[in-house]
Amino acid sequence: MSINYSKWDHIEISDDEDDTHPNIDTASLFRWRHQARIEKMEQAKKERESFEESVKTNKKRLEEKKQKLNEADKVPSAELAKLKIEISELEKQEKEFLEKEEALKKKEKLTPWNVDTLCHDKSSKTLINVTQPKREEMTEEEKTRRQEIFIKEHKKEVEKFGMIKRPQDSMEYLLENNHLVCEETANYLVMWCIELEMEEVRKKNLMEHVSHQTIVMQFILELAKQLDRDPRDCVRTFFGKMTNPNPAQEKQYMAAFEDELNAFKGRVRARAKEKLEESIRQIEEEERQKRLGPGGLDPVEVFETLPDVLKECFEQKDIQKLKDTIVTLEPKDAEYHMKRCIDSGLWVPEGGVNKSEEEESNVEEASTVE
Repeated sequence: MSINYSKWDHIEISDDEDDTHPNIDTASLFRWRHQARIEKMEQAKKERESFEESVKTNKKRLEEKKQKLNEADKVPSAELAKLKIEISELEKQEKEFLEKEEALKKKEKLTPWNVDTLCHDKSSKTLINVTQPKREEMTEEEKTRRQEIFIKEHKKEVEKFGMIKRPQDSMEYLLENNHLVCEETANYLVMWCIELEMEEVRKKNLMEHVSHQTIVMQFILELAKQLDRDPRDCVRTFFGKMTNPNPAQEKQYMAAFEDELNAFKGRVRARAKEKLEESIRQIEEEERQKRLGPGGLDPVEVFETLPDVLKECFEQKDIQKLKDTIVTLEPKDAEYHMKRCIDSGLWVPEGGVNKSEEEESNVEEASTVE
């Protein structure tokens, strides 16, 4: 039995504390990442709401204009041509809205899952499919909506299953709550493992345990596919294989289980490391953008390229010494370095001794880089 992990390839997860750069405050990084994701989701929500309001307004105006056109006998001939032009423009706008709607749907579909989107409703409006089609017959949008509804109703039950330790207790719990034997439970357990991996080291053992329960659920689902049966009918079969009276068969099955469990934990950690590196690069780039001077240059990078004699001037914050040193350089070199200092904000031509706190901060920050 081999579990297909491809459906989790685009899950947006966070970081592994063990791989955090020593100069990065892990807890602060996690908070920053989570806040950045929340702000991004809020921005997308506002974009969607603004779009829907524009569509509603356009539709209302179009209906009003068409109604007025239907009463053409009451409309002066001078206004009739203008009215037709307005209707044509509104209909054109309506077509553009339809194209934008498709683009937004595509964008939302490609947005990776994360702990926040799986744990909360995306909107205040929920549509439920009365016919409840099979999962393989559903669109991605329908699957996501089913996931949201399921977690809203059964989150505590799923988490309770994730905390169970004994196989016998797990089997009894699933038999009593057979509605949990489904893809939605497996998906949430994956996300919960990721969330635990994001937290402090003290919760790492908990992540490992929930990972075990995640693979239990995945094995049951895979077994159901192999036997072409309802997953709820495969709970006893799975746990029977886990406690097979034949020692050789039990050992073989447990070896396969452990292989999948280790593979799963490895994938989570690998994705965490990848996301961490992305986060660090993003943080560094944002900090760099904040430092950029009036000419678009980074004072830290400029400081690193300065001759030692100029570096010493900035380190000592000695403006007069800097002026005296510039005179001793070759004119071309002096012009080159001073232009870069000005463009990066390290030097303000008319700033004199009274530099702003921000400029002095740039000098201090640059002087620490060596």
